[in-house]
Amino acid sequence: MGRGKLRIYLGAAPGVGKTYAMLSEAHRRVERGTDCVVAFVEHHSRARTEVMLHGLEQVARKELEYRGSVFTEMDVDAVLGRAPAVAVVDELAHTNIPGSRNDKRWQDVEELLAAGIDVISTVNIQHLESLGDVVESITGVRQRETVPDEVVRRADQIELVDMSPQALRRRMAHGNIYKSDKVDAALSNYFRPGNLTALRELALLWVADRVDEYLTEYRSEHRVSKIWGSRERIVVGLTGGPEGRTLIRRAARLAEKGAGGEVMAVYISRSDGLTSASPKELAVQRTLVEDLGGTFHHVIGEDVPAALLEFARGVNATQIVLGVSRRKGWQYVLGPGVGATVARESGPDLDVHLITHDKAGKGRGLATIPRSQLGRARLIWGWLVGVVCPVALWVLLGMVDLGLANGMLLFLSVTVAAALLGGLYPALASALLGSLPLNYYYTEPLHRLTISDPRNIVALVIFVGVAVSVASVVDLAARRTHQAARLRSESEILSFLAGSVLRGETSLEALLERVRETFGMESVALLERESDVDPWTCAGSVGPAPSVRPEDADVDMPVGDHMALALSGRVLPASDRRVLAAFAAQAAVVLDRQRLQHEADQAKELAEGNRIRTALLAAVSHDLRTPLAGIKAAVTSLRSDDVAWSEEDQAELLEGIEEGADRLDHLVGNLLDMSRLQTGTVSPLIREIDLDEVVPMALGGVPEDSVELDIPETLPMVAVDAGLLERSVGNLVENAVKYSPVDEPVLVSASALADRVEVRVVDRGPGVPDEAKERIFAPFQRHGDSPRGAGVGLGLAVARGFAEAMGGTLNAEDTPGGGLTMVLTVRAVDHRPDQATAPDLATASAERQAS
Repeated sequence: MGRGKLRIYLGAAPGVGKTYAMLSEAHRRVERGTDCVVAFVEHHSRARTEVMLHGLEQVARKELEYRGSVFTEMDVDAVLGRAPAVAVVDELAHTNIPGSRNDKRWQDVEELLAAGIDVISTVNIQHLESLGDVVESITGVRQRETVPDEVVRRADQIELVDMSPQALRRRMAHGNIYKSDKVDAALSNYFRPGNLTALRELALLWVADRVDEYLTEYRSEHRVSKIWGSRERIVVGLTGGPEGRTLIRRAARLAEKGAGGEVMAVYISRSDGLTSASPKELAVQRTLVEDLGGTFHHVIGEDVPAALLEFARGVNATQIVLGVSRRKGWQYVLGPGVGATVARESGPDLDVHLITHDKAGKGRGLATIPRSQLGRARLIWGWLVGVVCPVALWVLLGMVDLGLANGMLLFLSVTVAAALLGGLYPALASALLGSLPLNYYYTEPLHRLTISDPRNIVALVIFVGVAVSVASVVDLAARRTHQAARLRSESEILSFLAGSVLRGETSLEALLERVRETFGMESVALLERESDVDPWTCAGSVGPAPSVRPEDADVDMPVGDHMALALSGRVLPASDRRVLAAFAAQAAVVLDRQRLQHEADQAKELAEGNRIRTALLAAVSHDLRTPLAGIKAAVTSLRSDDVAWSEEDQAELLEGIEEGADRLDHLVGNLLDMSRLQTGTVSPLIREIDLDEVVPMALGGVPEDSVELDIPETLPMVAVDAGLLERSVGNLVENAVKYSPVDEPVLVSASALADRVEVRVVDRGPGVPDEAKERIFAPFQRHGDSPRGAGVGLGLAVARGFAEAMGGTLNAEDTPGGGLTMVLTVRAVDHRPDQATAPDLATASAERQAS
C-alpha cells in the first residue's frame, strides 16, 4: 500500500475559518462516496463549526489523565483499526498529553500517512517552526506549539485560508471566535490590525514560496528547460544615456499587464574603472526605477551583450527591454550593435523589445572609454589582416605575375586596412611583411631577398613610409578619441561632485559606494587619525573587508595630513588618480558636513531646552499664581479680626488652603520631574516588585469611586523603579479621571505578554484623534479646549519620560466603543507557571490545559 496524501489548510491567523473549510471538504468527500471519518476536530464551542460535524463519522477519542484532570486526544490505534480512506485531523501543531503514543500530533499524522490513509489537517502560519522568532517579535507571544516546516512542505496540497484584518476583527467583536469576556483583551493585544496584517503577509509569502517550489519540482520532473511566463520578470538594459528613463517607464507599463510583474534595471560597465555613463543620469534612473517598484543592478562585464544575457537568464527573466542604438548609420560597419546581438542570441525563451526614442541614430552623447585604444576585437582583426593577408598575397604573386606597381598597390591596401583596424603595430608588421615578397619577386636579383637597383630601394622605402604614416594617423586619432572620452567622463564626475557639494545631498556611505562602482573596486574606506603617531580609524567604509591602514590598500589617496581614501581590489592607472583625488576631497567634505550637522543637532537640542525653560517660566508665572492667590486669600480671611467665622466657614477655608497646597505640590513636582528628564539626571533604581504593591498607591489623588482596579495576582514581577512607576501611573489616572464622564469609572488593568507586562488605563472620555496621539506627550501640551486651570500640560510628558527611563514604553490607543487607553509597558522578570500569558489563539496545549 502506498503512502497517503496530506492536504493542509493553512490559516493566515487564528479564526479565519480553516477548521470550517476542512470540514466542508470532508462533507464533499462523503457526498462523492469517499470513506471519510473525523479523527479529531476541536470546535472550541463555536456553533457554526460544531454544526459542520453533524453527518460525519467521528472516531472515539482516547482519554488520558494528567495532573489530576482527564483530557482527550486522538486515538491513533482506533483510526488505524478503522482504516478509512480519508481522516480529518485538526490542529497539526498540537502537543499531545504526556503518556500519549507520540509527543506531537503531526507525528500521529505521519503514522496515518504511512498506513496509506489520506489526511486533511489544519495549521496556522504562526505555528511554523522557522517563523517562531518573527511571530514573537510581531505579536509579543512565543508559540510553544510548533510544527517543522518540512512536515508542511511535504504536503501534497496546501490551501491558504485568508481574511482581511478588518473582517477578522469584526468576527471577533461579534463573538464568532472567542467568548465575550475575552474579546476586548484579544482585540487589544494579539488581534491588533498591525499584527494581523503582518501575519497575513507572512502567510502569503510562505505560500508563494511553496508555489515556486511546486513549479520547480514539476519542471525538473518533466525536464522542462524553457522559461515559463508564469511571472513576468523584465530586464531593462541601461547605457546611462537619457533614453534610459523612457525604457524604464515602458518596462513598468509592460510589467503592469502581467500578474506579479517585476522590473530589474541593469547597467553593465567595463572593469577598467571609469565608465562612459553620466553618474548623475544613472542616479536619476536608479531613483526612477525604485520609485516604480523595480530594482537597480550594476554589473561589470567586458562583453556587454553576453553579460546582459547572462544576467537575464540568471534571474529567470522573460523579457529584455533595450533602446534603439544611438549610433549613426556608418558606425554599423564596426559591428551589429548590442541590441541586434542580444536579439540574435536571446533564443526563444527571452522576448527582446527594442524601444524607439528621440536620441536614436543621433550619435552617442558620451564616448566609450575602452580598455585599449581600439578595442580587443579590432586589434585581433588588425593583426590578422597585417600578418595573414601579406602571406596570402605572397603565395598569389608566386602563381600570378601582377607586376611591381600592382603588387605595391595591393600590399599598400592591406597595410592601410591593418592600420584602420589595428593601429600602428599591425600596420608596421604588414608593411615589413609586404616589402619582402615585392623584393623577392620584382627587384633584381629576382627570387632573392637582396636589392641591386637603388631605385627599387627608394620605392620600397616610400612604400614602408606611406604605410607607417597612415598607421600613425590612425593610432593618433584613436588616442585622441580615448583622451577626449576620458576627459568628458572626468568632467561629468567632477560636475556631479560639485553639484552634490552645493546641494549637500550625498551621504558618506553613498559617496564611497559611488567610488567603488566607478573604479570597479571591492571595498573603499575613509581612514583618519589625530596625529602622525596615532593609529588609523575608519570614518566610513563600503564593501567586504575594507583596509584598516593605507599601507594595506591597493590604492591609497591621501587627503591632507591625517586622512586617506583606501581602495582594495586592483591597482589603478595614474590617469585615474586625478578623479580619485576629487572623490577623496569630496569624502572629506561630506565627513566634515556630517560632523557639523551633528553639532547643529546638539545645538538644536540646547535651543529646545531653552525653549522649554522659557515655557516653564511662563507656566510658573501664571499657573502657580492661581493656587497661591487662593491660599493667600484664605489665610488673610482667617487672620481677619473683624469677621467672626463659623466652624463650617473655617473648615471650608482650610480645605481651600489644603487643595491649593496639594495643587501647588503637584505642579511643582511635575515641573521638577520635567526638568530632571530634560537634563538627563533621572537615575532609576530598578528592582523586582509586584504591580499590586505599587499601582494602588498611585490612586491616592483621585476619588475612590472614580477608578476600577483589575490587577491579577498571577502577574509576574516587574523590573521597575517603584517611585517612577507610581508617578507615571498616578499622572495617567489623574488625566483619565479628568476627561472621563462622572458615571464611567476609569479602568486600570494589567496583563502579561511574553516578557513584558502592560498596564492599561482606560477611560470613556471624548478620545483623541490619531494625528494628535503623539502630540499630547509633548511638554506643555494640552489637547482640546482644556481651561488654563487644568494644569501646565506636563503630566503625560513626565509619565512617558519615566516609563522610558525604566526601559518601558507609553503609548495611546483608542478605547473600543469610545475613549482613550494609555498602555504602559514594563519588563517582566519571571513567569508564573499558572499564568496564561496570552489568549490561546489556535489551540490550547496539554500543559496549558492542565494549569
